[in-house]
Amino acid sequence: MSWSLNIGKVAGTVVRVHLTFLIFLAWIFAASYASNGSAAAWNTLIFMVLLFLCVLLHEFGHIFTARGFGVPTPYVTLLPIGGVAQLERIPEEPWQEFLIAIAGPLVNVAIAILLIVFAGADLTPAKASAVENMQISMVDRLAAVNLFLAVFNLIPAFPMDGGRVLRALLASRFGYVRATEVAASIGQFVAFALGFIGLMYNPILIFIAIFVYLAASSESHMVALRAVSRGVPVSHAMVTQFATLSPEAHVDEAVQTLLATSQGEFPVVDGAGKPVGVLDRGALIRALKSLGPDARVADAMSPEIPTIGYRQTLEQAFKLLQEKGAPAVGVTDAAGKLIGLVTGETIAEMMMLREALPKGATFGPWGRTAGA
Repeated sequence: MSWSLNIGKVAGTVVRVHLTFLIFLAWIFAASYASNGSAAAWNTLIFMVLLFLCVLLHEFGHIFTARGFGVPTPYVTLLPIGGVAQLERIPEEPWQEFLIAIAGPLVNVAIAILLIVFAGADLTPAKASAVENMQISMVDRLAAVNLFLAVFNLIPAFPMDGGRVLRALLASRFGYVRATEVAASIGQFVAFALGFIGLMYNPILIFIAIFVYLAASSESHMVALRAVSRGVPVSHAMVTQFATLSPEAHVDEAVQTLLATSQGEFPVVDGAGKPVGVLDRGALIRALKSLGPDARVADAMSPEIPTIGYRQTLEQAFKLLQEKGAPAVGVTDAAGKLIGLVTGETIAEMMMLREALPKGATFGPWGRTAGA
């Protein structure tokens, strides 16, 4: 995630702090200092740091559970709205997703219990409902906030844990794709409800509602894309007419190729036609600004381009796009020569083609069943 700083690594997972998170802490400190003085400002800052430590532990609840099912977890990022653990994939086995999703809130419940048992935290209703009151001890406020985090994250809306719990429960009966559609629809309804409440009481809820709505739509779209790509040979969906670049070519040559084509990603191949990297539009523009037009493509490209054999499926290419975060996946023949490309746009176009077909019709490897 851009604008993020790496602050360390825990059990193989890189911990990142987004720049906006640091700005948020500085703003909280300044506002508290202006209102109540330095003592209150430092107290508030310490509380916020401890709170986000609890959020980090929440995310590691997801991470360690996911690892138990063989899901890699490269990094976790702290944002002003919470934490985001990057899982390379979400298991489609309902019980596995259920356990991964529920692990985070359970960590918050465990923290609250530990604070009550070992630190004497008091969770009477009066104190639990006034966590912003500086007169209440920090231990009491932390215990209350952890319970709130557990409950809030179980709201049945993507990207919160409750949305994934709901999908896991529905998937055992309706299947993964249909369960995602239902859970996403419920998430969008929750987003509208949060937005309506925000209009009347708290404008911050409006921003949360927008975030939830977009996340629910994105999740539904991604799962639909994956379903469409399942079982389709990658050779039936790859782009076969594309421009390539040589690693020794200059950036100005790449710019001319960009202007002459509609491509956004350019595979870089050696003399034998084997892929050695990829240069996308963004990297090309950055190289033009920082290195100049005479720089070599090899100095601007990403040296890692995931590849897949031409006999494999489009679903496997789609997973590579997700897991590697690459702009494109190269398709190679038996000799390792690049013969095709698969991008997110490729799969999206295939989905549009499928949706345009009448129910029961087929065209090539794509089709819609009468009940779809």
